Amino acid sequence: MITSFIFAIAGYALLAIVSILDKFILSGSVKKITVYTFYSTIFFLAAFLILPFCQAVNMGDLWWMVGSGLAYGFGLWAMFIALGDGEASHIMPFVGAVVAIATYGLSLAILGEVLSSSVQIGLWLLVISCLLLSFEKSEKHNGFHKGFLWAILSGILFGVSSVFAKHIYGVYPFITGLVWTKGTVGIVGLIALFIPGTWKEINRLRHEPQSDEKNGFSIVFTSKFLGIIAVVLVQYAIALGSVTIVNALAGVEYVLMFIFIYMMTKFKPKVFSEYFTRRELWVESGAIVLTVIGLLFLK
Repeated sequence: MITSFIFAIAGYALLAIVSILDKFILSGSVKKITVYTFYSTIFFLAAFLILPFCQAVNMGDLWWMVGSGLAYGFGLWAMFIALGDGEASHIMPFVGAVVAIATYGLSLAILGEVLSSSVQIGLWLLVISCLLLSFEKSEKHNGFHKGFLWAILSGILFGVSSVFAKHIYGVYPFITGLVWTKGTVGIVGLIALFIPGTWKEINRLRHEPQSDEKNGFSIVFTSKFLGIIAVVLVQYAIALGSVTIVNALAGVEYVLMFIFIYMMTKFKPKVFSEYFTRRELWVESGAIVLTVIGLLFLK
């Protein structure tokens, strides 16, 4: 359990950085969500390069694998739409809360996973902290908005992906399960590529002058590279431990993301900034305390 905990924390720390980069890029010239979905999913097809070294799979298990990959890819798509409409420090924690709840219900129904009373307390503390972190009052929104509807869809899809993947990790070696459950994410990239206007926008982005930080192809590549590493770490944590607990640990990602965004808003507002009220700072500081307490219950 401790090993799973360490891999999960490392993965979520990287995802905190990736989430900020995602919002940073989407607030620049990458206005077409399908383009960013393409870049965020197509590279997963590379996982199939090591397929010859993996164990053969039964056709009956293939739908679990493909289902996990497609759910993850479409979950990213929905999350990017939500990020395009709201602030990262609010949208992402809300997604995390939905993921935790969906994973708990699905793992109980599908995997028969039963958690101890103390772990359930820790889980719900993390859910509450994520919901507190999702409280949004900005120059664009005041409370719940349509971005949160996309966030709900995204969280449910991520939950489905994780539970399906956990099932596969219990049947096949980790590498075999990872190749199939994450390699199939690339199918979503191919679907995004056929959306009208996507290819034209991709060519424009590739030839955009690199002097513009928000337009540079290099920052997109960096974000996706870090994202893939983070996904592998989190998936390995899921394979080693409880899928419900690992997904609940996403609270760490949102706390770190809030801290990073606040520091950048305060000291580097020209690079990246979000709107914060005094009330938000108090609420989100309380959420950080709840996250720490929740993590103690999960140990």
